[in-house]
Amino acid sequence: MAGGSDAAVSTLSCAQCGKPAHLQCPKCVELKLPREGASFCHQLLFVYFPAVIHLYGIYIDKVVPLTSSQDCFKSSWSTHKSVHLKEKLSALGIGSSGEQNSASPNDGWLYCIKKGQARTPKLPHFDWTGFLLRIHLNKVCFLPHETPIRELFPRSLRPYPISRRRAIPAHIDLPDWAIDGIPKIEPNSDFQHVVEIKTPAQIERMRETCRIAREVLDAAARVIRPGVTTDEIDDVVHEATIAAGGYPSPLNYHFFPKSCCTSVNEVICHGIPDARKLEDGDIVNVDVTVYYKGVHGDLNETFFVGNVDEASRQLVQCTYECLEKAIAIVKPGVRFREIGEVINRHASMSGFSVVKSICGHGIGELFHCAPNIPHYARNKAVGVMKAGQTYTIEPMINAGVWRDRMWPDGWTAVTADGKRSAQFEHTLLVMETGVEVLTARLPSSPNVFPWLSS
Repeated sequence: MAGGSDAAVSTLSCAQCGKPAHLQCPKCVELKLPREGASFCHQLLFVYFPAVIHLYGIYIDKVVPLTSSQDCFKSSWSTHKSVHLKEKLSALGIGSSGEQNSASPNDGWLYCIKKGQARTPKLPHFDWTGFLLRIHLNKVCFLPHETPIRELFPRSLRPYPISRRRAIPAHIDLPDWAIDGIPKIEPNSDFQHVVEIKTPAQIERMRETCRIAREVLDAAARVIRPGVTTDEIDDVVHEATIAAGGYPSPLNYHFFPKSCCTSVNEVICHGIPDARKLEDGDIVNVDVTVYYKGVHGDLNETFFVGNVDEASRQLVQCTYECLEKAIAIVKPGVRFREIGEVINRHASMSGFSVVKSICGHGIGELFHCAPNIPHYARNKAVGVMKAGQTYTIEPMINAGVWRDRMWPDGWTAVTADGKRSAQFEHTLLVMETGVEVLTARLPSSPNVFPWLSS
């Protein structure tokens, strides 16, 4: 909690014991809730949010008081915190009635769990990653009540409720998982073990599909700004895909609940679009895949939201360069494992790490198939590039350690240390003389990357 100097505060009473109150719950300040019922007695500084805190050599992973006078706040916390959730749901137009442990995947504005197969009205319990804070008591000061708590301490990302699954018009051709969430052909295909050489007809369909995917991602890029929710980005992706006659491949793929992936800040990949508003200084990756005329086209880019700090800008630019350097070596006869060597070398020279648990993949009539394309050094990828192969390269580069963790939704992979991550992806066609980037930027693509202008 943060203390304030506003004289009006002294007229308030502690919500627990009725004594004069001088402090207010910082979360209530952030949500702009009335001071009545959110004020407490005693002069104390209280760290409200879950974070890993280094305090005089001791690591703690829970809500932590910085002084011992906290009896009223502690005893009321179990009931008081429900006010925050009710306010968030109210802001989204969601009622508090009918709460249950899980709900149908078709119920909207609930938290996603069980890899998309269930919903819950409550934030799932998880040891959330976030920023590592070093706090010295002699440097902490009390702030006015109007000061947002995030200005004193950064917060790690949390999931927000998600909306209902978006509808698909009857005239759109569907992949085999669209209805029940289970791919049928893909898992048992021979192309999980053998790299397919595409026919000229397949290549033409892939060119057309990949261009649509590029145009869809460009449409998403144009709406990214502070205050926009990732659910709104998903709506743009969905509508643009449908308007082009395609199906958004991620939708209901192994029960994934949305039409694209939106990965913010420390999210590495597969973030689920939700009700969280993008904030000034965020970075967000949007991953789009389109299914059209029986084939898939896959790409993603990481975008700046408002004014982004220099460290994040360097991370995003380095990730872009990693992909470009990897594409530059693609041609017949090159071993797939060389891609990881090139990416790892450039990332490590910039002080970044490469995610090892998620890789690029073959693509065509199947969403995911052979070959696997690891992005890290000393990998064991088998095979060499041949003309007619199509696959993605999609390096995920972290500002901190390479290790990842999975959120309770079963999809969202986040950095283990809470530091930021960036990603770029293209679908590629190996040609006799080199490579064709099927999802390449168009003359009409928005100019959002400063290094391309310079």
